[in-house]
Formats: sequence, C-alpha cells, structure tokens
Amino acid sequence: MLFRKSIDRYCSYCQFAGRIDGERMICQHCGIVPDSHHCRRFRYDPLKRVPPRPRTQPVSVPEDTDFSL
Repeated sequence: MLFRKSIDRYCSYCQFAGRIDGERMICQHCGIVPDSHHCRRFRYDPLKRVPPRPRTQPVSVPEDTDFSL
C-alpha cells in the first residue's frame, strides 16, 4: 500500500534524498549513501514511491465460432 503506517525506512523514500544513479542516493544530512541506507532524520515522501506494475490478464484469441449464430 502506498500510504500504510509501517513504511520501510530507506533513503529511496526520504524527502531529504535524491537519486544519483540506480544504486546511490545523495542525502542532505549524510552525503552519498546506498539507496537501502536509513537514518534518524527519515521523512517519508509518498511521491518517490513507485508502485508495482499491474499484472496483465491472459488474452484469448477469438475464433470464428465465437462470431457465428
């Protein structure tokens, strides 16, 4: 859930951190840290949370018998 009470305290979700590349963040308080780092100044920013992609539904190909009366 996007707004659940128990948020994983990672720098990738903190308002004080910005992404440098795929694995590193730059924090206003700690400097350059890995994205799994956390500190006591963590403040959750819901806009940095990327929701998982929805699962695709299996699509069946219609046959000619589906369109006949």
